Amino acid sequence: MAAQQEQVISLQGKVCVVTGASSGIGAGTAIHFAGLGARLTLNGRNQEKLQETAQRCEEISGLKPLLVPGDLTDEKVVQKIVEETVGHFGQLDVLVNCGGILVKGTLENTTLEDYDHVMNTNTRSLFYMSHLAVPHLIKTKGNIVNVSSLLSQRTVPGCVAYCTSKSAVDHMTRSAARELGSKQVRVNAVCPGVIVTEVHKRAGMSEEQYQEFLKHTKEMNAVGRPGTVEEVARTIAFLASDAASFITGVALLVDGGQHIMCP
Repeated sequence: MAAQQEQVISLQGKVCVVTGASSGIGAGTAIHFAGLGARLTLNGRNQEKLQETAQRCEEISGLKPLLVPGDLTDEKVVQKIVEETVGHFGQLDVLVNCGGILVKGTLENTTLEDYDHVMNTNTRSLFYMSHLAVPHLIKTKGNIVNVSSLLSQRTVPGCVAYCTSKSAVDHMTRSAARELGSKQVRVNAVCPGVIVTEVHKRAGMSEEQYQEFLKHTKEMNAVGRPGTVEEVARTIAFLASDAASFITGVALLVDGGQHIMCP
């Protein structure tokens, strides 16, 4: 009888920080990581929703996550996430930069205030989180997974600041991967396409508009449907795990084949 194979995707005992964990892909990633044995630090702006995510994680793993709520544009919050994680768990193995926002607007009507808000949330805070985490990741030979977007590589009208911020995330991922490779720290990104979350409605879509948008995915991508949070979370877990030990510097599209469709 053949020996039972080890689980390929495992985060057993790994200390993982997940930002943006109060909703959407961040919450789904935290819950999936809990099922893979991770010890978790969770950040999010909505404390009530963050508590709900933490409760789900604890029900799955029996391990209580460390919660560090707050807005990632606040440098003190970012510092606190890293400091409290290392102080509580004694190490840091995986950083998942998932916190982000979508603000609609064209080059003509996007205000400088909105542009700065998007860039500070989606790019600057991600840089600072990674900057503070790297010394600890070098010690554990850990890794970073950034949550980017299909719109880092393809554009749509009316999202100029968001597209710009996510393009920066992709190139930051590649630059960091090159710099940190010799120190055995991997850096990768996932680029989701249309995923069922609240992000579009927070950006101003009505429920009716959102449902029409989701129906349109039948024509937008090859598989003819929107993706789920769980599908993105599984991809993040793969990149974060030792199963991806020879993968670094990639921006992996998780978009149902939208990138291969004609405009």
